[in-house]
Amino acid sequence: MTQANRLQQGGRIDRSRSLSFTFNGKTYHGHEGDTLASALLANGIDIINRSFKYSRPRGLVAAGAEEPNAIVQLGNTEAAQVPNVRATQQGLYEGLSARSTNGWPSVQRDLMSWVGKLGGGFMPPGFYYKTFMAPASMWMTYEKYIRKGAGLGRAPSELDPDIYDHLNQHCDVLVVGAGPAGLAAALTAANSGARVILCDEQEEMGGSLLDSRDTLGGAPAAQWVKTTLETLAGWDNVTLLPRTTANGYHDHNFVTLHERRTEHLADTAPLVNNRRQARARLHRVRANRVVLATGAHERPLVYGNNDVPGNLLAGAVSNYIHRYAVVPGSKLVLSTSNDHAYRAALDWFDAGREVVAIVDARANPEGDLVKEAKSKGIRVITRSAVIEAKGAERVKGARVAQVDLERFAVTGQVEELACDTIATSGGYSPVVHLASHTGSRPTWRDDLLGFVPGEVKGMYPVGGAHGIYALSDVFADGKQYGAQAAEASGIDSVVEPTLPQIEAHLDSPACALYQVPHEKTTLRAPKQFVDQQNDVTAAGIEVATREGFESIEHVKRYTAMGFGTDQGKLGNINGMAIAARMLKRTIPEVGTTVFRPNYTPITFGAIVGRHARELFEPERYTAMHEWHVENGAEFEDVGQWKRPWYFPKKQAGKTESMDDAVARESLAVRTGVGILDASTLGKIDIQGPDAREFLGRIYTNKWAKLAPGRVRYGLMCKDDGMLMDDGTTSCLGENHFLMTTTTGGAAGVMEWLELWHQTEWPDMQVYFTSVTDHWATMTVTGPDARKLLSEITDIDLAKEQFKFMDWRNGKVADVPARVFRISFTGELAYEINVQANYAMHVWKTLFEHGKKYDLTPYGTETMHVLRAEKGLIIAGQDTDGSVTPEDLGMFWAIGYDKPYSWIGKRALTRPDTARKDRKQLVGLRPTDPKVVLEEGAHIVLDKDQPIPMDMLGHVTSSYYSPNLESGFALAVVKGGRDRMGEKIYLPTRDGQAHEAEIVSTVFIDPKGERQHV
Repeated sequence: MTQANRLQQGGRIDRSRSLSFTFNGKTYHGHEGDTLASALLANGIDIINRSFKYSRPRGLVAAGAEEPNAIVQLGNTEAAQVPNVRATQQGLYEGLSARSTNGWPSVQRDLMSWVGKLGGGFMPPGFYYKTFMAPASMWMTYEKYIRKGAGLGRAPSELDPDIYDHLNQHCDVLVVGAGPAGLAAALTAANSGARVILCDEQEEMGGSLLDSRDTLGGAPAAQWVKTTLETLAGWDNVTLLPRTTANGYHDHNFVTLHERRTEHLADTAPLVNNRRQARARLHRVRANRVVLATGAHERPLVYGNNDVPGNLLAGAVSNYIHRYAVVPGSKLVLSTSNDHAYRAALDWFDAGREVVAIVDARANPEGDLVKEAKSKGIRVITRSAVIEAKGAERVKGARVAQVDLERFAVTGQVEELACDTIATSGGYSPVVHLASHTGSRPTWRDDLLGFVPGEVKGMYPVGGAHGIYALSDVFADGKQYGAQAAEASGIDSVVEPTLPQIEAHLDSPACALYQVPHEKTTLRAPKQFVDQQNDVTAAGIEVATREGFESIEHVKRYTAMGFGTDQGKLGNINGMAIAARMLKRTIPEVGTTVFRPNYTPITFGAIVGRHARELFEPERYTAMHEWHVENGAEFEDVGQWKRPWYFPKKQAGKTESMDDAVARESLAVRTGVGILDASTLGKIDIQGPDAREFLGRIYTNKWAKLAPGRVRYGLMCKDDGMLMDDGTTSCLGENHFLMTTTTGGAAGVMEWLELWHQTEWPDMQVYFTSVTDHWATMTVTGPDARKLLSEITDIDLAKEQFKFMDWRNGKVADVPARVFRISFTGELAYEINVQANYAMHVWKTLFEHGKKYDLTPYGTETMHVLRAEKGLIIAGQDTDGSVTPEDLGMFWAIGYDKPYSWIGKRALTRPDTARKDRKQLVGLRPTDPKVVLEEGAHIVLDKDQPIPMDMLGHVTSSYYSPNLESGFALAVVKGGRDRMGEKIYLPTRDGQAHEAEIVSTVFIDPKGERQHV
């Protein structure tokens, strides 16, 4: 259980609890409170991964979300696999199993490592584009091997056993980041009575104070953090969310937070009271104000071989020493351009390890930390920098030389220092990613040599994110903007808490941007990495600019800088500086790339939440579903609904085929009476004094004079004039209507109505309510429909009193009902609507009285046959987004002379929609009555023409009709209405062709007499 790099005392770990874990199949030990990264360092693990392009050995660089290399695969079982987890953000737990994402046969001995040893000339930027362009016929071969070598982790092949949550929250002030600025802001805002949510992505809240050398109120900074968090946790108006990343910042201060709830406990979430706990939660927070206390990322320096394991950020060295009691080596060389980084050398020295030298790029550093280092006898080399790290799989030395930052040149002799760790700091970059999600562009600050967040309404960047680094100023900044956020949220009295006196003063680090060139200029010169995750080198960026890529967005895409899970946290500013120098521009002139969510990766499980498996697309059942099941219905999915497809009968142990069942049901409806469960049709209640005019604008036909008690069929178009949906709308009162839609189109139509009302006609007084689930619908259809219904209703069904396209209120089976005389079959039909809870009673009563009429239930397949026999369309089947009402021949449903425009009207005047050769709806009768044409089949005039054939149209609906004793179809054909009687052909898969005749779309009862009886 020896941990070579673990100090005997110190740190914030629980030494009383040892945890075992495996990495690449070998067992190691750590302690509770470790991250996987700190445990690996403690055990002396240098190589954690291989770079994805050059297969170079990579170790830890950072200690937080900015870590580019330590990307691992977690999980002991296939179902528990989690790819691309940052070891720095993964809490250690007993039994954790981690593996490197790259490296074959092992991360120590990767056969692909020869790529990284051949130098930058072998795989420069654009390598794939330039190399695999020709011969084009070989691309499929290239692609197979390119994809095999691409990527990082591996997605699991089995179902995730865990569950995930979504939680919608509101607060007055959301504070993102629980470092000194965030804690000060949260204290101030919460103390005033504001509702505060404080989140932080680390395992512990406290940020930089957890590894600080400072004292607050005479006690270690970490003690102040503990007291502050206990205070906040005791207030009812505060929610604390550790291990929670603000991954996306959206309009109107809508922020998504990814909380890792149990990922630090086990492979799968534990059971509590036999219930699986959520592994992660996505908080969807609507905040009145947001305090952005995300801090700043330390910038690494760019020099030769700066990716070899043992090259770390200076701040990461201090972090590992103070928080985890881990010193990642024995002999340190620090290369810096600011005072703050000296802290790493002092921490290293205090841990009893050797500081070989501090190499400072400045001429005369004089801060307190500099003086302390010198007082301890640490060698300080000024006007110099590390220009190259020595070693292949671990740092073995540092080459140091004097540098001229103005000319980016080495000016003095090179000295080689023996060491096993190099820590660097080129200043700090405020974290601007979240603020940039809103579209706000970061602002360059010359005094910081960095970008700060742009202006976002309701957002206050504080502390490091604001470009403020001195600890006293950070606290003051947090207090100020915490108070402003609370006050702007409508809190009347803002009381600022008294923060303890800060005894130690932290000088604001002087930041510098520079790339240390190597004296060699050949392709074999050591690589200088800017973006380690994506293997982007300084030379690669220079090549991109020389090849004409001047926009930083183009440079990003050509080199892959800032791609992947890294999002340019460490490399972007250095990369922009290099591009700016090559283009002879300033960094603000070059600008930043666009940052998009997610700030750091989050699991798909958290994005999906509970909307998975059976809840991904919930099954919806009508009120009569149980009856359908008991009576042997086969179901089909329509939208989210389970609709009866057909009702096969069982006789002599044999089950009726679908074709036989549909034939039987069709004949029953045409000759007797059938019943259909039509409850799934979309139903939208529309009310308001402007309801009539609104309908007139939405539909193609007129609605101003539709009287109460009447029903009208309507067509709804998109603004391009193409049919979107159709259905009937009934006038329930002068300003009250009930619209029906297709089953699958209900949600889309509702959204369409709301969209036009809210964005185009907000002044109209009209209101929409979806009532699809409220009303169950039973359609009684056929010559005997009136006889059957008259037995159980008090409504006068006489032809003269209840005409076609009328509706009436009354009782059916003693249940209040709305009955509509509408037909989707061309037969006498009544649609009975009752409150859904009473539907089963009415349905069963109909069957009790329907025995004498041989009442036959029928499903959607029969409904399709019956409606197609009458030439009635289904939007989405007979239309495909390229069909207008005129193409369908529905001129009677178009109000050309309406006094106001309707959606799609102007589009129908375009030359394209007026063409005579547009595809138009027609009927097809196969020459062979036994043939049922294939839906989607292409239509041609000459079956013997060579391929590719000239397509005339295609079949939209096709069935066999027992009433016609023949197959028949609906189709869209170019200029179809002028082609009546023409013979056409439909090629088949076997090289043959079916012959058919273009006929009217109405195959049965062309005068419509049956539905009017």
